[in-house]
Amino acid sequence: MQTRKKCIFLTFLASWLLLFFFGGDQLRRFAFFSSRKAESRRNWPRWTDQSLLQSFADPEELQRDGDPSPLSPRQRRAAWLSVHRRGRCRMETCFDFSRCERHGFKVFTYPQERGQPVSETYSKILSSIERSRYHTPNPAEACLFVLSIDTLDRDHLSGQYVRDVDEKIRGFPLWNGGRNHLIFNLYSGTWPSYTGELGFDTGQAMLAKASFDSQSFRPGFDISIPLFSKEHPQRGGDRGWLQQGSVPPSKKYLLVFKGKRYLTGIGSGTRNALHHIHNGKDIVSLTTCKHGKDWEKHKDTRCDQDNVDYERFDYQELLHNSTFCIVPRGRRLGSFRFLEALQAACIPVLLSDGWELPFAEVIDWGRAAVVGSERLLLQIPSAVRCIHPERVLAFQQQTQFLWDAYFSSVDKIVHTTLEIIKDRLSPHRSRSRFLWNSLPGGLLVLPGFSTHLGDFPFYYLQQGYSPSEKFTAFIRVVSQAGSLSQPILRLIQAVSGSQFCAQIVVLWSCEKPPPPSGTWPQSSVPLTIIQGSRKLSQRFFPFEAIQTDAVLSLDEDTSLSTSEVDFAFLVWRSFPERIVGFSTLSHFWDPEQGRWGYTSKWTNELSIVLTAAAFYHRYYHSLFTEYLPAGLRELVDGLAACEDILMNVLVAAVTKLPPIKVTQRKQHKEGVAQQEECGDGAAGTPPPGQRSPPAPRSVPAEARGTAGSRRFSQRQDCLNQLADWFGYMPLVSSQLRLDPVLFKDQVSVLRKKYPSLEKP
Repeated sequence: MQTRKKCIFLTFLASWLLLFFFGGDQLRRFAFFSSRKAESRRNWPRWTDQSLLQSFADPEELQRDGDPSPLSPRQRRAAWLSVHRRGRCRMETCFDFSRCERHGFKVFTYPQERGQPVSETYSKILSSIERSRYHTPNPAEACLFVLSIDTLDRDHLSGQYVRDVDEKIRGFPLWNGGRNHLIFNLYSGTWPSYTGELGFDTGQAMLAKASFDSQSFRPGFDISIPLFSKEHPQRGGDRGWLQQGSVPPSKKYLLVFKGKRYLTGIGSGTRNALHHIHNGKDIVSLTTCKHGKDWEKHKDTRCDQDNVDYERFDYQELLHNSTFCIVPRGRRLGSFRFLEALQAACIPVLLSDGWELPFAEVIDWGRAAVVGSERLLLQIPSAVRCIHPERVLAFQQQTQFLWDAYFSSVDKIVHTTLEIIKDRLSPHRSRSRFLWNSLPGGLLVLPGFSTHLGDFPFYYLQQGYSPSEKFTAFIRVVSQAGSLSQPILRLIQAVSGSQFCAQIVVLWSCEKPPPPSGTWPQSSVPLTIIQGSRKLSQRFFPFEAIQTDAVLSLDEDTSLSTSEVDFAFLVWRSFPERIVGFSTLSHFWDPEQGRWGYTSKWTNELSIVLTAAAFYHRYYHSLFTEYLPAGLRELVDGLAACEDILMNVLVAAVTKLPPIKVTQRKQHKEGVAQQEECGDGAAGTPPPGQRSPPAPRSVPAEARGTAGSRRFSQRQDCLNQLADWFGYMPLVSSQLRLDPVLFKDQVSVLRKKYPSLEKP
C-alpha cells in the first residue's frame, strides 16, 4: 500500500517538473508580450528580411499609425468615457449631499464679471433663479451653483458663442471639477454634425440642456429642458388657447406641418419625406427650401412649387384649426414648434428619434403627445385617425395643463428644473408622478407639507377624500388693552358656539404681553394664545397649533353670528380649494391710468374675499410662507392692507378659480376700525385709526379720512406690484353668491335652517 502511494507521489512530482521545464518558456514569452502590448497596442511588424526592404517612411511615423483595425463597441465606449469623464456621473457619485444638509436647498449664482457678454435669454434664467425662494447670495450656504458665463449657445459659428470657457471656469475657486454645479444649454454643436458637445469640459456638473440625446443623457442626473426662443416671457406668459373645462370645437384639419425643409445634412431625411403624407384636405404638410444664403444652389425639382404652396397658408391659423401638429426634428433634436403646439392645444406628433423629452423624469408625455418614429412616417396619418375623440380631448386638456404649469414662462422652466433637483435630494419626500401630472402641478405642491393626497385641497373630488369636519378659528389681535374689548369677547362666544369649531387660536401681535388666562372668556373649545410679531405676513404662518384642514381667519373686531359661521363652513366643505367669506372687493383695469384698481362698491362683480372673515384650507398657510419668495412677504409687511390681497392672488393663481361670497346679515362696507393700536405703527402695522384688512362691519363715514385714502392707495400699489411679480393678473372675477335654501323666501321660519341670517 505504501509502495503504491510512493508511485503516485513520484508521478505527480514528475508531472510538475515536466510542466515547468517545457511550459515555463511559453509563460515567460506570454508575460513579455503582454508587457510590450501595454506599451503599444500593436507595433509595426518586424520582418525577418527587413534589411532587404527599402524604407519609405520614418519608423516613428509607422508606430504612430497604430492598429488600423476598427475598435470593438466596448473599446469605443471606453474611449468615449475617457474623453467624457462625466459619463459615469450619478447623484450618488458626482454630487455632494453634505452641502445641502445645513441650509437646505439653496442656489448661488456666480457674480457677473465686468465686460462679460450675457445674452438676453441667459439673463432671464439668472433672474429667475435670483427671484426664486431658493436663491442665496452667500456661497457658503449654497447647495447648487450656477455659472454667470453664458453657456446657452455653444455653436462656435454663433455670435453669442463664448470662447475660452475652460480657462475661465478653472479659475473659479468654487468650481471643484463641476461638482454641485448646474449648466444651462440650448444649442450645442455646429454644422454639419451638430453633436451634443459644448466645447468645454463640464466635469461633474449637471446639464440642463435642450435637444438632449438619450444616449448622452444621464438619467437621474441631467435634466432635459425645452428649446425656447429669446422672446419667451420672463414670467406669467400667455395662457393656452383652450380654456379650462371647455370642449374645443371640431377642427378643420387633422394633421398639419409648416416649416423649413433641409435639402442636405442632418435632419433633412425626415423633413424631405413629409410631402408624402400631404393630401391637401385634412392633412396639410408644407415645407420651404427658401432659407439660408445658398439655398438656390441646392434646390431640387420640388422647391419652387413647395415655396408657392408654403405662402398660401398662415402658420398661426393652421395651429388654431388642427387637432394634431407634426413636430419633426430639425438640425437638432428639439424644435420651437414643440412649445407652440402645446400652447395651441394642438397635440404634438413627435418625429425625433432619440430625443429625451423635456422633464420626462416627472412628466408623462404619453398623456399629452404622440411619440412617432422617423422611419414609420407613412403610418402616422392612420395612427392618429384611430385615436378616439374622448382620448383626443384628454390629450388637448393635458397639453394646456402642462403648458401653463411648466412651460409658459422662463420662470416656470427654471423653477421646474430646480424642483426636480430638490426632489432628488430627498427621494422619500419627493413628489409623485401623479402630482406632477395633475392640477395644479408639481410646482404648487410642497412635499414638505405632506406626502398624502388627502392633506391637500386639490384632490378631494378625484380621489374620494373629504376635508375634516371641524375648523380652527384663527383670530389676529393688534389692540393695546389691559383687558379684552367687547367685540373680541362676543366674537369668541359666537365662534365657540358653532358645532363645527374644534379650537380657537389667538395670534397676539402686540409688543405688550396678552392678558392673563383668567381674563379670557370661557368657551366650550380649547383656546390657545400665540405671541406673534407685528409683521402682517405672520397672519398666514403655518403654526403647528392649527391641526384642522379648515381655517376661519378673523380680525378681532369682526362681528359674526354662529349661524353665519356654520353656513359658511358648510359651503367651504363643498369648495375646499377656494376662499369662502363675507366681505368682498372687485378689481378692474383702469385704461386711463394704465394700471389695476379695485373697488369696494356694491356691484355684481367680486374677485377678492377679505381675510378679516373667511374660510380657507390650512395648506395655503404653507404655500404663502414657503412657496412665495421673501420679497413678496416683505412687500406685505411694508404695505398696510396688502396681505389679504396677496392671499387671494395666490389662491387664484393656484386654482384659476374665483373666491365665493356667502350670505351675511348685513351688507358690510369697507371701513376703518377705531381702535388704539399697539405702539406708534411700525412698518406693516397700520397707524392709529386704520385697520388691515377692514372689518366686515360698516363704520360711519366720518371715521374715514386721510388714513382711509392712504390705505386705498396702498391697496392699489399692492395690487399692481403683485400683478407685475406674477407677470399677469391671477384674480378671477365672479358673480356668484351662495345663500341658504329658502333664504328671504316668504315661507314659514320653521322651514328655514338659518332663520337668524335674515334678522337685521
